[in-house]
Amino acid sequence: MSVSDIKKLVLDVLKPHSPALPEFATFLSEFEGVETVDVSLVEMDEKTESLKVVLNGSGINYEELKEHISSQGAVIHSVDQVVVEKTG
Repeated sequence: MSVSDIKKLVLDVLKPHSPALPEFATFLSEFEGVETVDVSLVEMDEKTESLKVVLNGSGINYEELKEHISSQGAVIHSVDQVVVEKTG
């Protein structure tokens, strides 16, 4: 049986103002399998920020990533792009 290895995710994420973007990006970079993080502010309102998050790496576990992100009070609104590589 082959396994798909997630190499890239582009996510639409909604988060509170805290933590700040540099802290949030660093937090995401600490997730297993993530090698690079690109976070862009798309929209801001009184309480939240809408972000475009691009994660590159190998073997990124999407379900665990959702939990990791939610621990910061953020939520994934949509998965806008996925790149996988077949392994094994």
